[in-house]
Amino acid sequence: MSKVKIIGGQWRSRQIDVLDAEGLRPTPNRVRETLFNWLQADIFNSRCLDLFAGSGALSFEAASRGAKTIVQVENNVAAYGVLKLNVEKLGATQIQTVQSDALSYLAKPPVNPFDIIFIDPPFGLDLVAKTCELLEKQNWLTPYSKIYVETETDLTFELPERWQLLKSKVAGEVAYRLFEIR
Repeated sequence: MSKVKIIGGQWRSRQIDVLDAEGLRPTPNRVRETLFNWLQADIFNSRCLDLFAGSGALSFEAASRGAKTIVQVENNVAAYGVLKLNVEKLGATQIQTVQSDALSYLAKPPVNPFDIIFIDPPFGLDLVAKTCELLEKQNWLTPYSKIYVETETDLTFELPERWQLLKSKVAGEVAYRLFEIR
């Protein structure tokens, strides 16, 4: 078990536990700081969906900064258990944790669409395009949803037509991008 520190908001400097498991790589502090600078005008009172939640670093950061509702989706049973413990430890009542494969979860339409979506799948499994396609096809997005996508630097993928790239950066082996629905 390792730890990740929340960077900003009400839980700033609090640490969450992170399962040490193959394929689970928490978004680095520097990348999270940049992402939440990009999202600062959008995060408060937003509805967030954290697909492939893993460590939960993105959703706990969003909750700390005032997101109203967050759904974490994680397939790994042990990682799901750690997410649940972190929700309890922080008293994060705005976070719902779901143990499910992200693509199966997205296969059915949502009760309510989401304002911000975090897509940070395990590397090497080519899950980004399928995930984006399901978000679009099943109406998971609000008219101006922001979608964060974190991938290995050499991955290329097709996106739905109305997704506009707002920001893009690379940090080491990680490429990260922020899109908006137009």
